[in-house]
Amino acid sequence: MTIQAVWNGTVLAESDQTIVVEGNHYFPPGAIDRTRFIESDRHTRCPWKGRASYYSVESNGQINLDAAWYYPRPWPLARRVKGYVAFWNGVTVQEYSP
Repeated sequence: MTIQAVWNGTVLAESDQTIVVEGNHYFPPGAIDRTRFIESDRHTRCPWKGRASYYSVESNGQINLDAAWYYPRPWPLARRVKGYVAFWNGVTVQEYSP
């Protein structure tokens, strides 16, 4: 099953290797379109995954602030999502059939 993350008409990520954690699809680092991602200064903390870092995403001249997050150095229980990227804030994550 291939999963896509789409915002504002642009595919931000696509993979058949996502990891689902707490209902969110985490995309492998190589599955995201890096040209659409802007490092953010935002950070949050999860009690079992650790410190999350964020990206804003760009599409068609618009910016969606802090719409993606990842764990660069997750705690041991979450090590399988290290560097993987998940989405929220209006980004649609869905199955894709060509």
